[in-house]
Amino acid sequence: MVETTRRQEIEDVASSLFHEHGYSGTSVRDIARALDIQGASLYAHVASKQDVLWSIVDGTASRFEAAADAVTPAPDAESAGSAPDPADRLAALVRAHVGIVTDDVERASVFIHEWRSLSSERRAEIARRRDAYEQRFREVIADGVGAHAFAPVDPVAAAAYLLTALNGVVAWYRPDRRLTPAALADAYVQLSLQALDAGRHAEVPA
Repeated sequence: MVETTRRQEIEDVASSLFHEHGYSGTSVRDIARALDIQGASLYAHVASKQDVLWSIVDGTASRFEAAADAVTPAPDAESAGSAPDPADRLAALVRAHVGIVTDDVERASVFIHEWRSLSSERRAEIARRRDAYEQRFREVIADGVGAHAFAPVDPVAAAAYLLTALNGVVAWYRPDRRLTPAALADAYVQLSLQALDAGRHAEVPA
């Protein structure tokens, strides 16, 4: 239990420092100083600064994936025709994403901005997982376009547009601001659906 607690403390402090100064702008000494321990003592709990970054990024990726899994209809539900309509499915994905970001802005920020500082092998794994996660948005947007529920947009561009907006929350959201996580999720659901629905009967430019 003590080891788990100390590891959690290290990751919490590192998340805050990586969020504020970036991975490259934070040293092991900075992390140790924030914890009021010697740099050598830090290595009793973590292998390296890179190890800490990986733990934060991997853990946050898993949280995003689990949240999306929880609101994604099971394959048998889709084949039975009981899956929610595309707008409801997209709304659920947006709420899930906002929920993870607002629950821990600093870790989400590290995941979104600092994953490229991982070693090549780990960076490739996270890139694959990020692409798979984005594919969930692409698929529901494509379904909505096919069902004439959304504007005739390119699903790849639309998914990138929405996720860029959703990920941008880490730049400004603070728990003490007037918007609660639920209110923020409501606002982003409304904005996302409006962005995809506006002018849905217009012709796509050639």
